Amino acid sequence: MFVHNKRLQYTVRVAGPNPGLANLLLEQFGGPQGELAAAMRYFTQGLNEDDPGRKDLLLDIATEELSHLEIIGSIVGMLNKGAKGDLAEAVEKEAVLYRSLTEGGNDSHITSLLYGGGPALTNSAGVPWTAAYVDSIGEPTADFRSNIAAEARAKIVYERLINVTDDPGIKEALGFLMTRELAHQQSFEKALHTIQPNFPQGKLPGMPEFTNVYFNMSQGEGDVRGPWNQGDQWEFVDSPEPAQDGGDGLASVTLPTKQAEVVEQMAVRTASDPTLDPLTGADLGSGAYLKK
Repeated sequence: MFVHNKRLQYTVRVAGPNPGLANLLLEQFGGPQGELAAAMRYFTQGLNEDDPGRKDLLLDIATEELSHLEIIGSIVGMLNKGAKGDLAEAVEKEAVLYRSLTEGGNDSHITSLLYGGGPALTNSAGVPWTAAYVDSIGEPTADFRSNIAAEARAKIVYERLINVTDDPGIKEALGFLMTRELAHQQSFEKALHTIQPNFPQGKLPGMPEFTNVYFNMSQGEGDVRGPWNQGDQWEFVDSPEPAQDGGDGLASVTLPTKQAEVVEQMAVRTASDPTLDPLTGADLGSGAYLKK
């Protein structure tokens, strides 16, 4: 059961209209790092969680993310308030109104025309929100790592948004939202490490002969050694050979006799004749045949 309190989690104070900034803020409303994506990620994980502590954590944070969505949506609405009225009531000449919506090279006219200046479930480029942003796999040792990374990415987007506005009220609200990303990262990391062991993810161990091997697959100037590929933990393979399993490195399949005959028949029918050099459409188009 959800119960909505009409007061925001953080007060929204907007100094003045700014359709361009409103459009940028849609990144945190309907974008891949935004609050709706986070809420849906944690909500669905929580419903799938059997551990009571992790379930409570996920549902708490999922619900908070919805409150953050409300804050962002409210800021977008306030920033677009003047443009919404101007557009709806046609109080300005067409050219003046269009310039006011596109001032600074922003694309806010798309949002204003399609959604009436309200917060739309799109990113700042107008791409609709999609459930593909929810990258849960149903394994907590993997999902919590993904959650930590998602909160980190959201923090970076908030930092960038803070850097493009001089509105003190918006800076303050965005600073609050950015800080909550830090708090969530800490909670998720603590929850991850209450699962012991939590690496490798899942149940199956890695193949021991390959678990601590580093293959130098990109060779040449710029090769660097560090704790990620050197030390007692690592076997460093400087020039990896194909077929690390000791086989021939080729793909093969054992087919039933009947299917093998059909495949061979198809191979014969579609075989290339390397002795042919036919005149093609490309030759005709380039005029090459005229030179012969």
